[in-house]
This record gives sequence, structure tokens and C-alpha cells, in this order.
Amino acid sequence: MTVISESDINAWLSAHSAWRLQDGKLALSLQFQDFSMAWGFMSRVALLAEQQQHHPEWLNVYNRVEIALVTHDADGLTEKDLNLAIAINGLLGNSGN
Repeated sequence: MTVISESDINAWLSAHSAWRLQDGKLALSLQFQDFSMAWGFMSRVALLAEQQQHHPEWLNVYNRVEIALVTHDADGLTEKDLNLAIAINGLLGNSGN
């Protein structure tokens, strides 16, 4: 796994503005109508993560979900992170903007 360059990460972020770089990780903050919707979304992400064998760091408080992606084995961001972020965007029905 190759760590993605800072310029490539910045280019990706400019095309996926809902995501941000936070503490060296791709981060996304979401708010849902209620806890059930937030939990249902997390369940769908969990299935994607298992398929891709790449798992997010995340936090859920009531209707909020915070997601952070990083490839710990590579000590940075890799294609695995971008691919999971794009799949998450698909669940949200957008391109991450």
C-alpha cells in the first residue's frame, strides 16, 4: 500500500467537499433525523467496510455520525481510504459534495 501524496489528497478533497482532512485522516461529519437513521447508515457502512476489508474509525451520538478513514498499516491515507469514502458517498446518494 502506497501513501497518497498531499497534492493528490488535496485534489481529491476539492472534488469531494463534504470530506475534510483532520489529524491526517479523511473525516466526514453527518447528522441524521434520529438515532435509528444514524444507526441504519452505520450498518450499511459496516457491510461496505467488510467487503473492502477496510474499517473506519467512527463515533455515534444520537443522530450524529463522525467517520475517520486512514490506513494504519501504511501510516497514512491510501487508495483504500479513498475507495471506502467514495462508497460511503454512494450510500448517501451523492459524490461527497
